Amino acid sequence: MAHQFTLHERERVAQLLAKKTSYRKIGRELGRSHTSISREVRRNGASDGYWPAQAHQQAQARRRARPLKRKLDDPELNEYVRLRLVKAWSPEQIAGRRGHEAVMGSPRVSHETIYRWIRNSPQRSHWERFLRRGGRRKQLEKRGKLPRRVEIVGRPEVVRQRSRHGDWEGDTIVGARRQSGLVSLVERKSGYLLLSKTPRLKATPVRRVIQRQAATLPESLKHTLTLDNGKEFAEHEQLARRTGLAIYFAQPYCAWQRGTNENTNGLVRQFLPKGMDFSYLRHHHLQHIQDLLNHRPRERLGWRTPHEDLFSPSTGASQS
Repeated sequence: MAHQFTLHERERVAQLLAKKTSYRKIGRELGRSHTSISREVRRNGASDGYWPAQAHQQAQARRRARPLKRKLDDPELNEYVRLRLVKAWSPEQIAGRRGHEAVMGSPRVSHETIYRWIRNSPQRSHWERFLRRGGRRKQLEKRGKLPRRVEIVGRPEVVRQRSRHGDWEGDTIVGARRQSGLVSLVERKSGYLLLSKTPRLKATPVRRVIQRQAATLPESLKHTLTLDNGKEFAEHEQLARRTGLAIYFAQPYCAWQRGTNENTNGLVRQFLPKGMDFSYLRHHHLQHIQDLLNHRPRERLGWRTPHEDLFSPSTGASQS
């Protein structure tokens, strides 16, 4: 990356010029191109020679007089960032995706620059509300083991390795006073989310919701489902028969065994905070949240989106 000449470099240029050294040799010694040396002498030299202190002062004065142009002053780049912030993309996701999409010569941007732009914006509070705040820790819940459950230790190794699509993790997201809830299924390899409302956090309604979610998937994307130990999953045997999914259960209080699902539920909470009554939510509200998250770029996917990863031609899967 190009950088400004230092006073030390200018002193060395003057010494070598006094020895009649060519611009090419000076450039090689300083690790710069010969055109940079020529331009430096032409712009900051005097009629009677090249004087390093005077050259340095002229360069500094010219730099101070030059209007400051910030990265996000570029209208196209600014619009690119703003349109994705309102979709609740993080600055890291925006920067990564821009680098993934950018054609030769188009400006890129770092996530630090985006955060700085937000902090310095007159509308700072407006833009900050689209950023994820993080949440409080999930309270541990005392739960007994469900009958005839198959523990995670019996799950195939290929699931742990995330080497194929079609292995899911599932959980419920609880609304205010446990009067309403959501069912979230997340595909382990891609992070693709299925989000649906359940009328009650009971075994039969939850089973029916998962059956409807699974029915939207091609058979090639229905291998396994790993759940936690909530009583709402008590009808797991019937669920397995009706969906064709092999169902496994994480160990109690080991949320990390369903880490993809836990993390995604945290992302959902960005839009539906704790204490919110879900009974007023409609299908199109949840579909909007699901679409936003499934079309966000992810670093672990090389800045592709979960949708792109799961439904790319190489998977052979198609969206129902």
